[in-house]
Amino acid sequence: MTEQVNLREFLDERPVSPLQKLVIFICLMIVIVDGIDISIMGFIAPVLKQQWGVTTTELAPVMSAALVGLAIGAVVSGPLADKFGRKKVLITSLFGFGIFTLVAALATNVNELMIYRLIAGLFMGGVMPQAVTLVTDYTPMRLNGRMVTIVLSGFTIGAASGGFLAAWIIPQFGWQAMMIFGGVAPLIIAVLAMIKLPESIGYKVLKNHPKEEINALIKRISPNFDMTNKTMVIPKPIINTVNNPVKTILSPFYIIGSFLLWWIYASALFVVYLLGSWLPTMTHDFGFSLSEASMITAIYQLGGPIGSIACGYLMDKFNPHLSLGFAYLLGMIFMIFIGEAGNNFVLYSLMCFFIGMWMNGANAGMNSLSSAFYPIYARATGNSWMQGIGRLGAIASAFAGAYFLNLGWPANKIFMVLSIPTMGIIASLLIIKTVYSPKRIEKRVLNNA
Repeated sequence: MTEQVNLREFLDERPVSPLQKLVIFICLMIVIVDGIDISIMGFIAPVLKQQWGVTTTELAPVMSAALVGLAIGAVVSGPLADKFGRKKVLITSLFGFGIFTLVAALATNVNELMIYRLIAGLFMGGVMPQAVTLVTDYTPMRLNGRMVTIVLSGFTIGAASGGFLAAWIIPQFGWQAMMIFGGVAPLIIAVLAMIKLPESIGYKVLKNHPKEEINALIKRISPNFDMTNKTMVIPKPIINTVNNPVKTILSPFYIIGSFLLWWIYASALFVVYLLGSWLPTMTHDFGFSLSEASMITAIYQLGGPIGSIACGYLMDKFNPHLSLGFAYLLGMIFMIFIGEAGNNFVLYSLMCFFIGMWMNGANAGMNSLSSAFYPIYARATGNSWMQGIGRLGAIASAFAGAYFLNLGWPANKIFMVLSIPTMGIIASLLIIKTVYSPKRIEKRVLNNA
């Protein structure tokens, strides 16, 4: 008689294996190059203003083009990944955005650059959600917060690296060289992922892939585990929509949580993308040199990896909703008081570091919260839709930043305004914690039964 083994319990009861560490490492590298590319326009924008003689308002569509593509790409890629596999969609996305980032180096005007960035964004939309989904599919839930946030810390590592690279590459070789670097890196990582990255074991079990393929992955996770007369199964779903992940995330059971996750992520991306895209211009207009502005932005991004790891640790040790609410609260406090730094480069950089640490760190934690919220058969769709719909906030940030700067607002006033959506984020996290408390979920499951 064949014994059924719950895949999630199997993963949760074992230490992290070399295969799982490999998945985490490759996904980290993928998110790093994603971070470089998404933030690249913020670093070349001041140069384009000078070389092409364009205004901040004229640059706003270019700044938002990749974000529009990201939103569409994320929404489309999720259901595709749940149907065809996380690895296939991830690698296709890497090749696509690498090629069109290279092509963007050939742009000679704003319209051309906007089109190339839009197409690159369509492919970029499939990168981060699938990387998060793969990590969650392989990670014990007791470590999920830390592992997902470690991987997503790669985004701010990439964005920070982009700042340091831009400070060196653009003055020496021009903005086109920065685009070339941003295009070559994902192509190299895509080849590595093709060779070394396994498909999600949860996806293989769900789609009834050959037992030999599943057993080979089990052997790499736990060499001493005997699969003789055993078969892996996924946990029983709460609702009966296994064949339609979109219906799952929009079902009466999940809809409140889905909407709040979208709202939180859109608000959070509005804040961090406005700063990531316009902070170089904001700080330059505030009186810092171009090199100092790039350095301040890089330092802002550099706080993200530390904040990601800190938030992941807090989420695994304490209530994840309260932990993220606390992180966003700290970020809001530093935004309110950054005006006290004045034109002191060191103090201003330090304040931006802590804003980036807690805001970017909490955003990474949101991906862990989302991946744990949805069942495995709808996880890619749930993550991708949160990413895609959340990008609406990022898109709005491009135009809002241009609007604030055209009004002549000083940087400290813009920071103060950004504390308002952060308050809404904290309130929404508390609502999710209340609506989806273990007792309420148990009661709803019993009522459905």
